[in-house]
Amino acid sequence: MAIEVTDSNFEEVVLKSDKPVLIDFWAEWCGPCRMVGPIVEEMSGEYDGKAVIGKLNVDENPEVTVKYGIRSIPALLYFKNGEVVDRQVGAVPKSALAQKLDAQL
Repeated sequence: MAIEVTDSNFEEVVLKSDKPVLIDFWAEWCGPCRMVGPIVEEMSGEYDGKAVIGKLNVDENPEVTVKYGIRSIPALLYFKNGEVVDRQVGAVPKSALAQKLDAQL
């Protein structure tokens, strides 16, 4: 299951991770987010132990959302060694998300 990432645990979960990280920035009211959500959950099981996969609700966590300039959701940011190395905005197939994450492994 994807980790719930918040303003308070972001640094620990994402920035200090020794594995690549994929964070899904989403909101309850966002239709495309509901399409991507199950894909992110599925990937969290498939990449268990290889990468950290989390979800951050933009309505409940404004600090991180503003810091990374999230204006359109779903926005999926890929982190490695605490830095954003790639991003994907909008609903895309699982293969597109996996390809970007595989490139960080």
